Amino acid sequence: MERLSSFGWARRARRWIVLALGAGALAAMQWAVAQAPDAEAAASKAEQARLADTDTLLALTNDGAILYAQDSIKLSGYQYCSQAVALAEAGEFRQSVRAASKALHLANTTRDPNLLAMANRDLAIVYSYSGQLDKAEEFAREALKHPARDPKLVVGPAYKVIGDVQTRRGDYAIAVTSYDTALANSSQRYAPLVQASLVNALIESGDAPRARQLLGTLPPPREASLAAQLDRTRARLLLAENKPAEARDLYRQLTLRQAGVDSGYFQLWAWDGVAQSDLALGDKQAAAEAVGHALGDVDGVRAKFRSEEFKMGLFSDLQTVFERGVGLYSDIGDTRRAFEVSERSRSRALLDAVRGRARVSEEAAATVDLATLQRTLRPDERVVQFHSLPERLQVWVVSPTDIRATSIPIKRDDLNEAVETFRNSVVRGRRAAIANADKLGAALLGPLRLAAGERLIIVPHGPLHYLPFQALRLDGRYVIETHPVSVAPSMSIAVRLAQRSPQVDAVLTAFGNPRIEDKYDLPGAEAEVRQLAKSFPRNSVYMGAAATKTQFREVASRAPLLHVAAHAEADQVDPLYSRILLANENGQHNFLEAQEILGLPMQGNALVTLSACESGLGRIEKGDEVLGFTRSFLSAGTSTLIASLWPVSDDATEILMSTLYAELAKGKDIQLAMQAGQLAVLKEPRMSHPFFWAPFNLIGNWRLKVGAPG
Repeated sequence: MERLSSFGWARRARRWIVLALGAGALAAMQWAVAQAPDAEAAASKAEQARLADTDTLLALTNDGAILYAQDSIKLSGYQYCSQAVALAEAGEFRQSVRAASKALHLANTTRDPNLLAMANRDLAIVYSYSGQLDKAEEFAREALKHPARDPKLVVGPAYKVIGDVQTRRGDYAIAVTSYDTALANSSQRYAPLVQASLVNALIESGDAPRARQLLGTLPPPREASLAAQLDRTRARLLLAENKPAEARDLYRQLTLRQAGVDSGYFQLWAWDGVAQSDLALGDKQAAAEAVGHALGDVDGVRAKFRSEEFKMGLFSDLQTVFERGVGLYSDIGDTRRAFEVSERSRSRALLDAVRGRARVSEEAAATVDLATLQRTLRPDERVVQFHSLPERLQVWVVSPTDIRATSIPIKRDDLNEAVETFRNSVVRGRRAAIANADKLGAALLGPLRLAAGERLIIVPHGPLHYLPFQALRLDGRYVIETHPVSVAPSMSIAVRLAQRSPQVDAVLTAFGNPRIEDKYDLPGAEAEVRQLAKSFPRNSVYMGAAATKTQFREVASRAPLLHVAAHAEADQVDPLYSRILLANENGQHNFLEAQEILGLPMQGNALVTLSACESGLGRIEKGDEVLGFTRSFLSAGTSTLIASLWPVSDDATEILMSTLYAELAKGKDIQLAMQAGQLAVLKEPRMSHPFFWAPFNLIGNWRLKVGAPG
């Protein structure tokens, strides 16, 4: 295979690198492309530049200056700090970062070291809450560099964040040391929270005696929620002391505990504790029944961010309860229930991501049972649903008449590494991508006994959301050569979408190369849109300055086919703030955020193609993809989405998209049209590497057809 063409790659790279905010990353990218003779080296340098420029101290300070200038009412730096803390505890992570950024800007402007320490402390807290552990530790250590008027307001919280990060990484012994330092430098009011976190770290590190001693010194919390969390810790300690019967008794008492409006939440965790106790006693059947109680009322439990858990070092994640259910039901042979619990986990992940901050319709959050799914499938269609567990990968293959369960012995950490290795080899154009595709295909799909020609609807989980299944290989051939492939965030969503819009009018609405400023210019995107419009005489095209957010909101809901060739940015702190950059309006940058997309009436829209680099990447929580553009459009009512997993080549995208739309215009369904488009690129000798032909995923309604152009 010949090496990748750096010329074609470099043109498209300009679309990719502006995912990083700020001119620094763009300049680094332009330097990389100019200096590196091949795509692999350029891609690597560009990737490093982009990641280095995202949410850094300098970038946030610059953002803070812009945001502060835009505020009609100016607050003091310390007021912005208070705002940042309140927003973080409410789960508004990106808004919290913005408030802290304004405090950071003012601290630098006024040269106030105390404000600088406080702003960095608050950034450490919000990044910890949002799961960005490296950033959290970075800002905590930065806070410690600056002298504070009252060190206990900075040193204690900063070291607690560091301890929290280490706990979540599994470095419990080191976390204990950090919590000890935090405790020695905490105010009297803050110390009990540090002590509670320390107790939980001691339990995890195996030091039950010290945990027991320290737990006995903690004063009873005044807040009911904190008291409930502390009782959970007492039960956890009994399990750590190898007293499962006593732990089960205490957990059962907690299932009856009333703790205000969130009683259902704490009772859910109590039942999960009963399940863990039963497992420790060797009774899987009883444990499965307890998990059934835990998940029985999960839909009635409020989706909200609970900062008190972070304050006490518990870091609860409802997905772990679903995981326990999937594992237990699989172990006792209840395949149907294991599959349905997996499906319910995906709906809950969406609700937990949104947490009432944006509209999610009941239909978008609903789940279907196995029987309903099977009635929907056609004889040649197979659903392949994955669920990544800590110690194994659970897979179900569903046909209209049966369901086959397979357990693949690959740990989640090993799966993460395998997916990352494969993606890196593809994105960097390495020959090793072929061998990696063979290896991963044999591991993930080989045991499933899939027959050639079957249409595959893949429901990924965890790191598999980043995996192009069409680029895996079985028996020496790419999957796309033997199977049409599509993806769905959940099977419930796919079933709902497959029943809608079986065929739509061939009317294209396209947005291309929105005018922002020179560094964001996308001439290839403009050419792409003009080429696609030739397949659909009935079209509305918005280019340059006309490709605005106002125009998008006006036409999107009634556009059967919507194509967007623009920049996209996935927000890793808060996926609701992932955004598509559209043309400036009134002299200001404008963009469409995921939270706004959720609120758009998109039921009249059958297909959205996001011809933007990495537009398909949402944020991966422990357990699953939770949001991003995919969930936003599909939840808003869009039937089908095409989005990319890595930076794309102009030349390859032009071939793929023109073939896909031409096949759609001829009356082929979109799954076959996508297969044709990818094969058309694959058959080009200079583009046979998966980097060129495999970046786009077809998501949602795989049966969509388009009427002949009129």
